Amino acid sequence: MKKNPRLQFTDSELNPKLRQHVRRAEKAADKAEAAREKIPKAKRKVKRAVLDPETGKIKARLFFEEVDKAKPPSKLSHAVQDAPGNTLAGAVHREVRQSEQENVGIESAHRLEEAAEAGGRLAQHSYRAGKLKPYRKAAKAERQLEKATVNALYQKHLQDNPQLSSNPLSRWQQKRAIRKQYAASVRSGQSAATMENTARATKTAAEKVKEGTQFVVRHKKGIGIIAALAVCVCLLLNCVSSCSILAQGIASSLGSSTFPCEDADMLGAEAAYAGMEAALQNELDNYAALHPGYDEYRFDLDEIGHDPYVLISLLTAYHGGAWTLPEFQGTLDLFFDRQYTLTEAVTTETRCNAAGHPYPWTVCNVTLENFDLSHLPAYLLDEDGLSLYASFMANLGNRPDLFPVGAYPNASQTQTYLDYDVPPEALADAQFAAMLTEAEKYLGFPYVWGGSSPSTSFDCSGFVSWVINHSGWNVGRLGAKALCNLCTPVSPANAQPGDLVFFINTYNAPDPSAPTHCGIYVGNHMMIHCGSPISYADLNSTYWQDHFYTYARLPSP
Repeated sequence: MKKNPRLQFTDSELNPKLRQHVRRAEKAADKAEAAREKIPKAKRKVKRAVLDPETGKIKARLFFEEVDKAKPPSKLSHAVQDAPGNTLAGAVHREVRQSEQENVGIESAHRLEEAAEAGGRLAQHSYRAGKLKPYRKAAKAERQLEKATVNALYQKHLQDNPQLSSNPLSRWQQKRAIRKQYAASVRSGQSAATMENTARATKTAAEKVKEGTQFVVRHKKGIGIIAALAVCVCLLLNCVSSCSILAQGIASSLGSSTFPCEDADMLGAEAAYAGMEAALQNELDNYAALHPGYDEYRFDLDEIGHDPYVLISLLTAYHGGAWTLPEFQGTLDLFFDRQYTLTEAVTTETRCNAAGHPYPWTVCNVTLENFDLSHLPAYLLDEDGLSLYASFMANLGNRPDLFPVGAYPNASQTQTYLDYDVPPEALADAQFAAMLTEAEKYLGFPYVWGGSSPSTSFDCSGFVSWVINHSGWNVGRLGAKALCNLCTPVSPANAQPGDLVFFINTYNAPDPSAPTHCGIYVGNHMMIHCGSPISYADLNSTYWQDHFYTYARLPSP
């Protein structure tokens, strides 16, 4: 079994921040090796040339070595294989259902048959999932190792080149280049330390630039004359080239927010995820038949569903760019397991029969929690991944034709929300009245991470940014931290309708001291915000009190 290369730095190279990243990479490497050890093994015959000490001749001999067993076919492959049979069975069941209303016996037998088929499919699914489990865990551990190693190498790159500054897109590009180098080192079996050549080369280049700068300072008068002449020439040439440069900039901007994958792969991912949701719904519909033995079944179930654009944006950001159909099944399983949590709890009650004699009554309590796919980016992506995800969601990957949507993704109608009548005296402030008028247009719109307009729906900061930008301000699209920095903090006693309110630690953010959620204060300890969905909320609740950060006042527009 080939081991992944490990980072190797001297003590002099390890500052506290880099040491922390290296420690994380080491832990990830240990977990990856442990996961690979659990992959089923097989014996393989190999022929090797060995020296016979008696004769001094080289002979070929057979040896047995331990190798990983080949990964079983994915659930997607089985789904494609089973599709014709499932289609035919579905057609037969539809024909039978047409006769059910006329014959109770047919209906009862048909329901038993459907439950048996569902049980068979569930058993097959569990068996296949069990065989795939060690491979999925190993793949997940490998991805975590790659991420930790790339972050450490990037931190070393910044340590060696402190003069560098970058935006989220350039950081993503730099990390992508390091990731490619890491993948190459894994394939070649080299030490991860060899990838430091790139960082050292960059450092050398930076030193050359520094030397050139010092030369310019020493000869600034002569250089100034030459520069003035060069500017005149450049202005002339710029008249010819500016249009092409502008076009290139537009193309670059467009490319950074466009889905880089093939349509067949994206449509296939959506179909596979929808198929997993259909299987879950089928299990819930036939739960009593699949899990017999209880006197009563009680269900507390969230709705099943997802936004296809959130899925594709999350997949693309998670993989750091383009992906192909065979690569994503394990990732879909990861998303599905994080989005849906199905639990079963059995309780026993004491009841009495007609004669007054007590007897036990077992109740199976079934709960399905839908965490919502749009909430996962905060937990699965780093800062650069979140930026990439937001760029895709802002324009639907420049593919609004890929999936059918309504006014905003996954919502032909608004979701249930808490309403509130703002006191008329608060609306005497024209500025606040304009903010509230704009904000209430979107009550019930779903929470979509990275969303910043009615066409995509909103996240919390996207919603606040949109409202204030359409109420007299022009601040652009800001995150919660940037919105807070824009404002002046005010005490709770001095908070007024139209102020913003901020919260911390509503999810595991990179900076735990920075605001992670925001809303618009409307008075009487109420706010309007983009929760799940956009709604009013009572700030006196325990949750908001536990996460409260500050009230803050916007500057004059």
